Parts: sequence; C-alpha cells; structure tokens
Amino acid sequence: MAQAPSSRTPWLWALLGATLGLLLALLAFAPARWLVTPLAAASRGQVLLQDARGTVWNGSSQLTLTGGPGSSDISTLPGRLVWRLQAGWGHLRASVFADCCMQSPLVLQLTLRWGGVHLRMQDQRSQWPALLLTGLGTPWNTIRAEGQLAVSSQGFGVQWTHGRLALQGQLQVDAMDMASRLSTLRPMGSYRFVVDGGDTPRLRLSTTQGSLQLTGSGQWTDGRLRFEGEASAAPERQDALSNLLNIIGRREGARSIIKVG
Repeated sequence: MAQAPSSRTPWLWALLGATLGLLLALLAFAPARWLVTPLAAASRGQVLLQDARGTVWNGSSQLTLTGGPGSSDISTLPGRLVWRLQAGWGHLRASVFADCCMQSPLVLQLTLRWGGVHLRMQDQRSQWPALLLTGLGTPWNTIRAEGQLAVSSQGFGVQWTHGRLALQGQLQVDAMDMASRLSTLRPMGSYRFVVDGGDTPRLRLSTTQGSLQLTGSGQWTDGRLRFEGEASAAPERQDALSNLLNIIGRREGARSIIKVG
C-alpha cells in the first residue's frame, strides 16, 4: 500500500523557499561596508573605503590611500566615489564615478573565460590631483608630487589566461605642471607615461616640457616589470634640482639613472 504524503512536506518546502528568499534579499541589499574589508585585504591596506553608504551594488564612499599597516601616510580623494555593479551570467559590469575628477563614469567589464578572466575598460578621460599619491608612502611621501594627472585610455584591457598576463590597447598618463617639496623650482615640468598593450606590454616615459628631463622605457616580461630611464636638469637649473636627482635614482655626474627590475 502506498504511503500518504508526509504532512511535513509543505512545511519543508515553505522553509526552503523562505531561506532562499532571505539569501537573495541579503545578497541584493548587502550593505556597502561589506566591500571595505576585502578591498583593504587585496590592496594590503593601501586602498580604503571610508564612510561607505548604500549597498554593495549601489553605493558610495570616501576613497583613501595609505602607506599600509603601521604607516602614518594618508590622503583622501576630495568628494565621494560612487559605484554601481551589475552581475550577469559569467560577467560583472562596474560603473565608477568620482565627481572631483571625472566628467563621465568609468565603465569596467569583467568576463570569466576558460582558464582565466578578461577586464575591459571603456575609453575614458579623467584628471586627478598628484598629491593623492603621497598617501601611498615611500617614495611618494618623500617626493610629495604636486600637479595634475590626466589619465586617458583607448581600447585598454587586461587578460589573465592560464597564469599569463596580456594587455590590449593603450593607457596614457600626462603629469602636468609637476612640482616637489625637494625642489624650489615650480613647476619642474610636464611628462607623459604610456603603456602599450600586447603579449609583451611596453612602457614609455618622456618629457613634454620643463627643466627636469625624464626619459625611459620598459616592458613586462615573465610577470616582472623591467624599466630603465634617466633624469637630468637643464644646465641653468642644476642647483635647484640637484636634491631631487639624488633621490629618484643613482647619480652619475649630471644624470640620475632610474632602474626597476
């Protein structure tokens, strides 16, 4: 004889439905402060979200840079950083806007692929205070750069596949009218830093104007950055820039050699 359905079955289904609904609601309305700890851990305490408001999906906060645990260096971006996240099957779309420094939101698309991920950045232009970098500690707290950083991108993206990093497109940073507390010369000059994508990404540093001359080039090889450049001063400005040249590289006569990796 067949057994009658258990009287507990409807209650079990109701409990399961309520639990699922609660989890979905919790995910949909997760508070923005849930992002604070993961971001701090991923950046080793150098990027912080303070006074986070809203939800994980639609929120805002103050963006703060620090030198990491134990450091007293700190700088906070003027205004608030606002974000909007949209998740789909196998991808995440993020829109980020800082009213101090952007005319339009920065849009990022993260896509999961077989063996890796692909991050694509929508073409964008923004301008940031160089003094913000001081919060990151050494060497920025020593140089204490002042000026404006104009950032622009064209078809820029990052792909990580089977443990290998590849870049696409181009990212350009123009450091305009730069000054430093290590020199009385204001401004020292304006500079351009370009990252060109490819299987072996390349970097280029050049001077667009000014008495402090910076040049250099480098590339990412086997997951490591190798960069070589030099700094020099116009003959009539060597005394004003001598202290800075001693700090930013290895001094060789009138030049300062910069080497990374």
